[in-house]
Amino acid sequence: MVESHQLGRRERQIVEAVYRLGEGSVADVRRALPDPPSYSAVRATLGLLAAKKLVSYRHEGKRYLYRPVTPKSTVRRSALRELVRNFFGGRPADAVAALLDGSAGRLEPEDLERIRRRIENAEGRS
Repeated sequence: MVESHQLGRRERQIVEAVYRLGEGSVADVRRALPDPPSYSAVRATLGLLAAKKLVSYRHEGKRYLYRPVTPKSTVRRSALRELVRNFFGGRPADAVAALLDGSAGRLEPEDLERIRRRIENAEGRS
């Protein structure tokens, strides 16, 4: 799999749009982009992303429909590992602390309970 830091800004935007859509045509992807480039530029970039095996496509009539190759959960874990490594010195506790500090009291009781269960599970694996 190509790492996200090996993609250009526009390629990342397009891959992210495909993930948000789940599946979509070139026109769908283009509509999902901020300040979208031309239709042909999106089509060409999707072709490059397919060659890199980041998206796949199928024919539906005259259109191609693009979808992500890797499950979103796998991409999330990879992106999170990269974020923790780059911004928190590889220390997950620092990342969690930053998330909790930045939540400004927006955590619901069920969110806190979910976090507690994850911590208990992590303690049990130690």
